[in-house]
Amino acid sequence: MKTFNLCVLLSLAVTAYCVPVLQPTVQDEHFAENYLKRFFNLTEQTGPRYRRDISPVIRQLSEMQRFFGLEITGMLDTNTMEVMKKPRCGVPDTNVAHFSTFGNNFKWQTNSLTYRIENYTPDMSQAEVDDSIAKALQVWAKVTPLRFTRIYSGTADIMISFGRQYHGDFYPFDGPGSILAHAFAPSPGIGGDAHFDEDETFTFRSDTGFVLFIVAAHEFGHSLGLTHSTDPGALMYPTYTYSNPETFVLPRDDVNGIQSLYGPNPDQDPLAPLPPTTPDSCDSTMVLDAVASLRGEMLFFKDRFFWRSYPQSNTPQQSLITNFWPSAPVNIDAAYESRQSDNVILFKGRQVWAFSGYDLVRGYPKTLSSFGLSQTVKKVDAALYDVDSGKTLLFVGTEYYSYDEARKTMDKGFPKRVDETFSGLTGKVTAGFQHRGFTYIYSGPLMFEYSLRSGTLFRVLRNSYFLRCTNF
Repeated sequence: MKTFNLCVLLSLAVTAYCVPVLQPTVQDEHFAENYLKRFFNLTEQTGPRYRRDISPVIRQLSEMQRFFGLEITGMLDTNTMEVMKKPRCGVPDTNVAHFSTFGNNFKWQTNSLTYRIENYTPDMSQAEVDDSIAKALQVWAKVTPLRFTRIYSGTADIMISFGRQYHGDFYPFDGPGSILAHAFAPSPGIGGDAHFDEDETFTFRSDTGFVLFIVAAHEFGHSLGLTHSTDPGALMYPTYTYSNPETFVLPRDDVNGIQSLYGPNPDQDPLAPLPPTTPDSCDSTMVLDAVASLRGEMLFFKDRFFWRSYPQSNTPQQSLITNFWPSAPVNIDAAYESRQSDNVILFKGRQVWAFSGYDLVRGYPKTLSSFGLSQTVKKVDAALYDVDSGKTLLFVGTEYYSYDEARKTMDKGFPKRVDETFSGLTGKVTAGFQHRGFTYIYSGPLMFEYSLRSGTLFRVLRNSYFLRCTNF
């Protein structure tokens, strides 16, 4: 029987608030063992239990942790189980790298490809499906010499269909909430074809279902020869992430991957937006957008991403902001945790968002004036909550304000100049938070450690200090 390379896109299970400590049950151990067998080539003879003397288990568990950017412990901790329980791709994750391909034996030998839509989902109008599929293919055409032509009969290079459960290949779907679609690498016969699970709810633009454009664009990456990427910002990352189809730009990692197979587009628009890149926590020049604490964790925001740093972990976990808060803005200006409301507050421009858990608090977003700020304030540069006073400091330019969380009013006598309180700080404040009794003020790529009570400056550090980067 001919074997085909199959990749399956699955829905996102949002990461929960938790501390990464786990006492695994027998069920957890068996679940993890089966996961490692399926996706990381764990062999049968390793046994059912997770003990440190079983080196193949430790090795493959470490491999899995490396792939997903987790702390490499070789132990079945909470973070690892969270990732294992996310609905995901059905192909083994054996390539621990950024973009990856099936190899030159699994690429199209022509740049002129055909596609055919065999049937439609009742979730959307036929026009919406047609538009979503065409735009998903154009994602790849924009950056390569590939050109796609639709046909309405016969066999196309990429046959597109919707089906349930057993739907004509050897890879049945599993009902709602898990596998969204799968696609086959370029090869004769079924190679290149893309199948979508009709038990899922596909949408045209809404974030209440799975946007067909995003799912299809990911699947067509497989149809063209790409496997999955370890870059959490890449379209070819194994899990689904909502993106606005109107503003979607193929990330740099995906561009590098597809161009390694087919080369660049000779007719590329010079005015086309640059592909977004995923920030590196070890970049010594990086300026963080915001920093906040959250129930014992530290959150570091940059562009579309944030890192979660746990006290028990030496490796921060990077994720897209919208994976955690689907209705949150990206490229935020400031953030802090309100101890009064137990909410996370995000600032961008003249607006403020408040989240309880994963959910947007009713009535938000609000304007900056809801904090008592003047209409002349266009943005907040940084924010931090002071545990001792219960006040939130809001930094705007060279000044800062003090907001009383309990009374929900701005304190009198503000704004004050930043350098009146924070000696030695001459640059713009870009982020701030408190940790273990110290106040940390970020200015560009540097971080200043203060005692807020005395105003004493203790140390000046790189902004990667709490990101536990080994290169700072």
